[in-house]
Amino acid sequence: MEVSVKEARLKISALLDRTQKGEEILILRRGKKVARLVPVAGSERRLPDLAAFRESISIKGDSLSQTVIDGRNQERY
Repeated sequence: MEVSVKEARLKISALLDRTQKGEEILILRRGKKVARLVPVAGSERRLPDLAAFRESISIKGDSLSQTVIDGRNQERY
């Protein structure tokens, strides 16, 4: 898609939305290409879902808070 500088100023939000969806936008000044809006490389990559990982972890022993309390009690005596 090609747009003039004037049109780009008026519709920058819509142009950014289109670019975010993967479209490349060329900006023209007096009919000559001067700039290009392109999506950021890797911007669509999302962090993996960690729910399965969290479920796979099993907690053994006392809670951390209980361990800290026990440690403090042992230091006192």
